[in-house]
Amino acid sequence: MTTGLPTSKADALLATRRVAAQRWRIAIMLTAGMVLVYFGFIALVAFQPALLGTLVTEGLSVGIVLGACVIVAAWVLTYTYISWANRVYDPALAALKATHEDAR
Repeated sequence: MTTGLPTSKADALLATRRVAAQRWRIAIMLTAGMVLVYFGFIALVAFQPALLGTLVTEGLSVGIVLGACVIVAAWVLTYTYISWANRVYDPALAALKATHEDAR
């Protein structure tokens, strides 16, 4: 039965690289999501200003609502990363650190 923890320096390096690669993948996906949301909004501002000027209710336009949605999307993506880091990344680093300290 294996524990999944590295047993040699080469294994530890490989495990560290796997964790780092996983962090980069999630960071790239979340960044791409934010870029799509932000530049989608900017494209609407540039190419559909009449749509954004449409009133939803007195004093509230579609542009204001979508602008607020961009901000909320940033919060949601930030929460997604923090949640993932607390659930996956931090425990993986702690396990690697414990293994490294035990090897000393």
